[in-house]
Amino acid sequence: MKKFLLILAALVAGLALYTASLDSPLKTLESLAIRHADRLPLAYFGEKIFDQHCASCHDNPQMHAPGREALAGYSLDTVMVAMKFGKMQPMAAHLNDIQRGLVAIYLSGSDSDAFDWIAANRCELLPERDQTPYVSNWGQAPGNRRYVDAGRSNITRDNVDTLELAWALAFPKVTDMRSQPAIIGNSLYFGDKTGRLYALDRTRGCLLAHTKVASGIRSAITAIDDDTLVFADSMAVVYAVDRHSLDIKWRADMRLFSTSTITGSVSHHDGRLFVPISSYEVAAAGNPQHICCESHGGVIALDATNGERLWTWHATEDAVPQGVTSDNRPLLGPSGVSVWSTPTIDAARNRLYVGTGENLSHPATGTSDAVVALDLDSGEPLWVFQATAGDIWNAACLNGGSNCPENAGGDFDIGASVIHAQLEDGTELLLVGQKSGDAMALDMDGELLWKTRVSNAAIGPDLHQTTTNGGIHWGMALSGERLLVPAADPERPRPEYIPRPGIHALNVRDGEPLWFQPVERGCHLEEEDKPLVGLQNMRVGKNRPLQEQYACSFYFGLSAAVTATEQLVFSGGLDGVLRAYDIASGEVLWQTRTAVPVETVNGVSGHGGAIDVDGQVLAGDWLYVQSGYAMFGQLPGNVLLAYRLAEN
Repeated sequence: MKKFLLILAALVAGLALYTASLDSPLKTLESLAIRHADRLPLAYFGEKIFDQHCASCHDNPQMHAPGREALAGYSLDTVMVAMKFGKMQPMAAHLNDIQRGLVAIYLSGSDSDAFDWIAANRCELLPERDQTPYVSNWGQAPGNRRYVDAGRSNITRDNVDTLELAWALAFPKVTDMRSQPAIIGNSLYFGDKTGRLYALDRTRGCLLAHTKVASGIRSAITAIDDDTLVFADSMAVVYAVDRHSLDIKWRADMRLFSTSTITGSVSHHDGRLFVPISSYEVAAAGNPQHICCESHGGVIALDATNGERLWTWHATEDAVPQGVTSDNRPLLGPSGVSVWSTPTIDAARNRLYVGTGENLSHPATGTSDAVVALDLDSGEPLWVFQATAGDIWNAACLNGGSNCPENAGGDFDIGASVIHAQLEDGTELLLVGQKSGDAMALDMDGELLWKTRVSNAAIGPDLHQTTTNGGIHWGMALSGERLLVPAADPERPRPEYIPRPGIHALNVRDGEPLWFQPVERGCHLEEEDKPLVGLQNMRVGKNRPLQEQYACSFYFGLSAAVTATEQLVFSGGLDGVLRAYDIASGEVLWQTRTAVPVETVNGVSGHGGAIDVDGQVLAGDWLYVQSGYAMFGQLPGNVLLAYRLAEN
């Protein structure tokens, strides 16, 4: 019987967590397994695997590894990432995905007393007439402009300095906050990394409803009509839920490959959803045992009523053998070209625009580091503008691994959503931000109009300098004819590289700089305390005490998407500092530190951290921001903060 249960658990876990098959019967079985995994003895078998393979370090204080109790504070997603791509990758390399999944289930646990706050923090929605859609999608305005008009926000340059913290919520088993909320009337909808979707009363911070899905919620919450919300989780499953009850209407598996995920958010138009597909394989390739590289990105269109696929655009052709690596392992390609950002809808032209990432392996394709225009009805490509050709890179290039391609590029994704600008005189432009540090404008046929380098993250004649993880990351904003561009730019020792972290304002018609407001660390950091780049630091970086990191963060640039109004632009830093700038001059009118301990209304221990990925959202007199992002050695945190204008 025990052997039978072990086989059953392994099969179910394999299907539920990381199966590569997309055949319909297996997808149906997997869906059932995901929904009912809590009824199977998976944690029991995970504990046995942990005892055999992990306990010698984690149960031994002299090894300075976190114990079981500490590990229980992390979500399943966090544990899986650590074993597959992070510091635990070398130690867990001999385990297969099923075994790693069982260990993660055991360590992360089920709905323990950590979530007792949910029942204790419930409330009823107060009677209201306000049904204003303050925030209904990632872009917060047509064309992904991230612009909030005066009808949705009362915060101005004259009163922004009266913003004060009204309430905070903290979320257990969470160190990364990334799912941009939707706000309809007095209801705020928010997802966390444990896979829980919450409906909150946005003025009191109490809980109206909640539900749980299979894995962490990565995307923004998108309201597609008065009754339906859609979002995506880390297993590349898209969900549609009833806005009032949060009951799941349908779910759809979007994976093209076993490593597929959804990093951007879902766009909606005319009864259809448009889903960007990215891939973890950029990180998995850092494992020398990984066969590189098979996966590619794309866009999938769905029927919004039932989740059925309408079309799929593949960013490259299928990978085929391309030879062997230096250690005689198979090499596949083409690959990569993830779509990291949220698609931009151009209804008048019946088009969709996306930016893409680099190739992961040879051969290079013309679709990498590019803007691609697709037909909304068919998904057929209409034109491609390639910003950087020949950029072929993966995480093996951080440590000289055999999967690093020859003549590796610089990892210069177009990760910020393309902005469709429609100016008052009828001029239309596409505005593009790239990790190279370049902001660009294209005409509506994909021809380059101007390019302005706001940072020199890409240097040298061929722009193939090793990545600094600088430049433009998650999102710019457009207010009138001002393009607001955040730059991350960490301090990395690179020849000719001079970091310029801060926010840049450009004239949208010609790209000329209007002003630049730099950000500074504000404290001294010893050279030996500076972390390695990205995933390299997750694997072998120095374990600097967390309180020291909070006191003086290595990262302090602007990576998260910004949000603009007619008078202000809001931007959160990787050191947790949230600022409001005068859009005319760049003057800092208000700022607050969020990477601090926070008293919460739900009684859960709360601490802010880095502000990354999603930007700030506004509603009437209120400003909301998430604080905490532990990936790549940044500052962990677990709080949603609500600021309100002071009452007269």
